[in-house]
Amino acid sequence: MAKIARLPDRVANKISAGEVVQRPASVVKELLENCIDAGADKITVAIKDAGKELIRIVDNGAGMLREDALLCVERFATSKITSVEDLDSLLSLGFRGEALASISSVSHFELKTRTAKETLGLRLRYEGGVLAEESGVQGEQGTTISVRNLFYNVPARRKFLKSNATEFQHIFEIVKSFALAYPDIEWRMYSDDEELFHVKTPDILERLNVFYGNDFAASMIEISEENDYLSIRGFLGKPVMQKRRKLEQYFFINRRVVQNRMLSQAVQQAYGDLLVERQTPFVLLFLGIDPSRVDVNVHPSKLEIRFDDERNVRNMFYPVIKRAIQLHDFSPDLTSNDSDEFNVAPSRESAFKKLAFQEIPSRSVTTDALYANYREGAFLHSPLPRSASPQQWDMFLPPPVSGIANPEPELREGDEVLSSLLLSHLHDDEAIPNPKESEPKIWQLHNKYLICQIKTGVMIIDQHVAHERVLYERAVDVMNQNVPNSQQLLFPQKVEFRMWEYEIFEEIREDLDRLGFNLRKFGKQTVMIEGVPQDVKPGSEVTILQDMIAEYQDNASRLKLDKRDNLAKSYSCRNAIMAGQKLNLEEMRTLIDNLFATREPYSCPHGRSVIIKLSLDQLDRMFGRK
Repeated sequence: MAKIARLPDRVANKISAGEVVQRPASVVKELLENCIDAGADKITVAIKDAGKELIRIVDNGAGMLREDALLCVERFATSKITSVEDLDSLLSLGFRGEALASISSVSHFELKTRTAKETLGLRLRYEGGVLAEESGVQGEQGTTISVRNLFYNVPARRKFLKSNATEFQHIFEIVKSFALAYPDIEWRMYSDDEELFHVKTPDILERLNVFYGNDFAASMIEISEENDYLSIRGFLGKPVMQKRRKLEQYFFINRRVVQNRMLSQAVQQAYGDLLVERQTPFVLLFLGIDPSRVDVNVHPSKLEIRFDDERNVRNMFYPVIKRAIQLHDFSPDLTSNDSDEFNVAPSRESAFKKLAFQEIPSRSVTTDALYANYREGAFLHSPLPRSASPQQWDMFLPPPVSGIANPEPELREGDEVLSSLLLSHLHDDEAIPNPKESEPKIWQLHNKYLICQIKTGVMIIDQHVAHERVLYERAVDVMNQNVPNSQQLLFPQKVEFRMWEYEIFEEIREDLDRLGFNLRKFGKQTVMIEGVPQDVKPGSEVTILQDMIAEYQDNASRLKLDKRDNLAKSYSCRNAIMAGQKLNLEEMRTLIDNLFATREPYSCPHGRSVIIKLSLDQLDRMFGRK
């Protein structure tokens, strides 16, 4: 007697259901794909008990005739393809012919459908995959599918479902993703007879506001690029909106909801240091590509896809995202991250030397709209008339405020004579600019923050992380482009390392040399510092090197960083000016100018915000002017 037997269809369907129908959200996804393929422009989703008791999907699509309605619940029956070649030109969402058979086999399943040509619809009811009832029914054109008591006959599967809150969240995310992917469709959703949302607008930005709150769309960066191979359009979130959950990232390939690690990693790398550790940006991106270049038949869930040339897709995708990010002002309004606490005594030595930013060959500069806003802030005051005296100029200058170092220089001897000479050459109706206002106004607050007048309001800069960004990009450029960056010490300094410190030193010694540290071995675990980078202040050579190695080790244990990137971050963190360090006016201006000469001036190498803005409109509202 043969030991191998063909499994009955009912058993095979239940086994197949384990892959296709993993949880209630899987049912919702499969049914919604059928609604869209049927041409519906109105879809309603209703669930009870997080989908365990009921999932009902109503659409106004084409509907089905009796023959098709009976076949659609059969295994491997589909209207989407007829041959294997059709997979190379697949534009429909469904194609496997497994979903309805799997769903009906593990639930009490009911299908109602009517085409436009028929006056009476059809109702089919299944129990555990077996047809239990067929009857005529009145109803609108389209199809309604009700799935009750999911997994009632597979208790092992039902036992492993999560809490209602978790299962509901999965369902809601699926419906939301479809509502965003198909703005031409009117969507409505109910949970336990309560309406959650009803969206009609075809504007994706308005839909984002519905799901994420008012003004959410205002924080979006829109992108649109296309070539003969790939089209990319959609929206990216500013770093201030960063999330810790990847559920807030939506990728659609030919309008199919997908999960793809390469795309996620490319976006993460494009944002780079703008993100705080373990956080991800909001993404809503639509990619269009020839269907023959994508394999969607990877898994029964149809969430995974493969590109025929993934490297080529990445090489097109990554630069588009990176360029879109670099061209935007990412400084948050009225939002700041918690600052680090620095218990460091202010250094008496001038920081001006450290703020100098030597030119790097082939360096790109991002002097964008915010920097122009900052520079234009110097000329906001109305010019004074010819009759104004030098003393009247002082009326336009802000008085000293406790806790803020007023950067305005005092009137020097001869200023009054110079002003009189300027005034004597003007007619009565002419005006002259204030010579004291030829540069933007800057104050230092508590030796920690720089407050700058800009054209549209106020800009606040964290001096420590701003200098970190400057030093980090300089270090990266110096190492990558092998730019000379060392200054020799008159008296070499000796450093004695512990065993673990010396091991790290050996690991990064070559890059330390590229950075500008001229080091010579002097004994078993001893090194002589003969030269240091130009940014290192005299007297701190030994401390900086030891602190860098400690920071490098800490980063290596917590983060997965490239060796050179880790070194640049360690160097900038330990060498930047600290909170509590007083800067003079020239140092503050130099720091700001150098900051806006970097590629990403809005965040430090660790992802903390460098700049926040406060507009005049916001100030007016705070003071009740609006």
